Amino acid sequence: MIKKNDIWAITTMICMCVTSICGILSMKFDYAHDFINQYGHTVKIFGYGIYANDSYFKAPIFIGTDFCILCVLVPLFFYTYLQYRKKADMISEIKLISVYAVAFYYAASIAFGITYNQIFLVYVILFTSSLFGMFSHIRSVNVRQGIARTKGLQIFLILSGIALIVAWMPDIISAMLKGETLPLIGVYTTEITYVLDMGVISPMCFVCLYLLKKDDHLGVLLLAVLLKACIIVGIMVIPQTICQALSDVELSLPALLTKVLSFVALGGFAFYYNHRLYQEVKE
Repeated sequence: MIKKNDIWAITTMICMCVTSICGILSMKFDYAHDFINQYGHTVKIFGYGIYANDSYFKAPIFIGTDFCILCVLVPLFFYTYLQYRKKADMISEIKLISVYAVAFYYAASIAFGITYNQIFLVYVILFTSSLFGMFSHIRSVNVRQGIARTKGLQIFLILSGIALIVAWMPDIISAMLKGETLPLIGVYTTEITYVLDMGVISPMCFVCLYLLKKDDHLGVLLLAVLLKACIIVGIMVIPQTICQALSDVELSLPALLTKVLSFVALGGFAFYYNHRLYQEVKE
């Protein structure tokens, strides 16, 4: 029997499949053309598929993300959902909330960050289902125990919060000092990744650390979300970089070091602490 909460999960998984498959099917790099954007700059447009009106720099990143969503997040979400249906205990519910949070991050990124296309309504439905699906489980979770606040975990949260600032802030400061737009703004009016990473994820790292120190059990739930997000992002930057390389987009060494390798490293540490988290909660 399908429960009310299951509708959100099923809808989320279906929408992620649709958005990611449509994105992967757009992987053709032979339709690029130049366009004068609203800032008077010449921008190379991708020109094919659902990313036809997105910049040639951003479209390969979106396609790399789609590969990660279809091959990693959807199977993980489906497995976690089945475990929750089978056990319906606190641990399985926390895991389900964490994958919902990653799906919501993805939904917000594409709903606000991709140029309007034929599947825009799917983006909106995914945004809604992942948000309310996550809320439907948060209200029923009551974590009654804290976890060990090791120095390693505290350093990880601090470094994660700082890394997101270090990765994106230089671009913003440089543009502000020059009185110009962001160098890779393309056809967009803002950069949604900067908003989500610096405005939500980075502060959440420090809020989580504060709550853990205060033995507020909400910190455990935030930690589960942050760790799962770091793991998925650490995996995601790999297909993103590969797709950019296949499209012949020039990748500088500083960008690879600060934006790719740093996220991969954080993802590796997050995987370790994620395992420890559920071991402690189980015990």
